[in-house]
Amino acid sequence: MLQIKPHLWFDSQAKEAAEFYTTLLPDSAVTYVNQLHNTPSGDCDIVEFTLAGQPFMAISAGPLFKFNPSISFMIHFDQAAALDEVWNKLAEEGKVMMPLDKYPFSDHYGWLADKYGISWQLMLVKPDSEKRPVIVPSLMFTEPVAGKANEAIDFYCSVFQDGKRGTTAPRPEEMGPDKAGTLMYADFYIDHTWLVAMDSAHPHGFGFNEAISLLIQCDTQEEIDHYFSALSADPKSEQCGWLRDKYGVSWQITSTLIAEVFRNGAREQIDRVTQAFLPMKKIDLATLQRAYDGK
Repeated sequence: MLQIKPHLWFDSQAKEAAEFYTTLLPDSAVTYVNQLHNTPSGDCDIVEFTLAGQPFMAISAGPLFKFNPSISFMIHFDQAAALDEVWNKLAEEGKVMMPLDKYPFSDHYGWLADKYGISWQLMLVKPDSEKRPVIVPSLMFTEPVAGKANEAIDFYCSVFQDGKRGTTAPRPEEMGPDKAGTLMYADFYIDHTWLVAMDSAHPHGFGFNEAISLLIQCDTQEEIDHYFSALSADPKSEQCGWLRDKYGVSWQITSTLIAEVFRNGAREQIDRVTQAFLPMKKIDLATLQRAYDGK
């Protein structure tokens, strides 16, 4: 299995956004661009890119889902000047939610949404901090799942063989609507990927949705079966390998074969595999292989 890829659902700006993001940080590049034909959203651009070594996928598939801060991306910096440079680029036509300032957890931190609506947390890390990747996806548990971040971490770590907890910072006392013991911050490691979780009981008016999903690429049907069965909690959301877990987080349990077809397949192979997986709920690897082979 490979590192988890955040999957970003755009209306029509996937290629434009990927090109913009890859200008922000070193070790960033657009890996491939292709197109899916004859989907329920019509012809859809798909893009794979890396940002500071973190892989992402993006699709332009119409205005079905809207980005919100329930999933954001934390960027760690060791120099304030580099942080400020990226902040200024992301802030252009964006919206600041927490201004750049000194906070108890960081001497230089800010939270904003960029011009596409995707949220970013930029943080200057202390020299003695535990080593983490430059980019870490961050899940904020709000509304009906506020207070369940700690439970969710335990659940996710039980699903993945390499699951482990990292730093945990619970609230020492009640803080407004947030109860003592709920998570101000915690990070955890699953599927070769660090993620962050936090609770917020304030009335935000948003929650997890399909605009940002977490994509898991599996090599075997056994892996697909395991993760799909362990994570899916809403049969109505199951489509093309997509699912929602019991906390509302969207996942895609897909196959490395699909990624290979999108990168290197001939046009007819891409079209056959696309039409094969569109009716599926859980991915059937044998059926995809036959479509790829033209059988």
